[in-house]
Amino acid sequence: MSDHLRWGVLGAAKFAREHMAPAIHAARRGRFAAIATSSADKAAPFVDMEPGLDVFTDYDAMLASDSIDAVYIPLPNHLHVEWAEKALRAGKHVLVEKPLAMRADAFDSVMALRDETGLLAAEAYMVVHHPRWQKVRELVQAGEIGELILWDTVFSYDNRRDGGNIRNRAETGGGAIPDIGVYTYGTARYVTGEEPDEILSTAFTWENGVDVWSHVTARFPSFHFSAVNSMRMMPRQEVTLQGDKGILRVKAPFNAGVFDQAELSLERPGMEIVTWRWPGVNQYVCQVENFNNAVLDGADYPCPLEFSKGTQAMIDRVFDAAGQPG
Repeated sequence: MSDHLRWGVLGAAKFAREHMAPAIHAARRGRFAAIATSSADKAAPFVDMEPGLDVFTDYDAMLASDSIDAVYIPLPNHLHVEWAEKALRAGKHVLVEKPLAMRADAFDSVMALRDETGLLAAEAYMVVHHPRWQKVRELVQAGEIGELILWDTVFSYDNRRDGGNIRNRAETGGGAIPDIGVYTYGTARYVTGEEPDEILSTAFTWENGVDVWSHVTARFPSFHFSAVNSMRMMPRQEVTLQGDKGILRVKAPFNAGVFDQAELSLERPGMEIVTWRWPGVNQYVCQVENFNNAVLDGADYPCPLEFSKGTQAMIDRVFDAAGQPG
């Protein structure tokens, strides 16, 4: 293999156009080499970004191409496992949008193929690649807020006017928690290294078979957890970690640089406040660069599928506790 990865994007999704394709284009040791879409109109903005881009009108044709080393998959949620497995069988490294699967046990076949082929397969969970979340974990594990007592998090946006959005459709794996619960739940697991002992309470609002609002509380071994996820509220992103000796406030915790700037503050008694900021850090670029380094150098990848499966297992427990919509 050369000193860089040749990337193909499987589908011309809006998120790929606005975030991941530019990140692949900008990341060191990678090259945005191909897009697969049957629509010339959808391919056009990608070609504008990378004039030498190969355009495949068939997904399987791109997977069969020897000119591609790695594939990014931004397809609707219910197609992720199928196309991740096809890509691995075709000899491609795979970065697939979250959630990789709709239930935790569906990760197993992808993980087995990863191990069988020796290829890298990962869920595109970009937040753990941002140095701000690495700083949060460092501070908590160093005891800078004392004993963590409460993890309180909210992630909301409003897409009620977009009825055709895949997030509003049960048949495409929609729902607020499948879309953004990976952030509110997964960051707590990442920072503390703990798994929930018990889902204490669930309050849900459902529309057309998908969750559009929820408030979930859980008990972890050493702290209490509270999370709101919604697709029917004014946009809001906040994470607060409250200990017995300090408070960490994570500003724009999940869409740093889009929702607001990446900022972290540590508050201690006596009105002492320390603030860190990361202007200009693009977590999508960090994610792609870590992926490239893992493939090219054998570096440890910060977010293996085992971690992502653990977050999905927590989501499964939440849905099981809540029951199905009426």
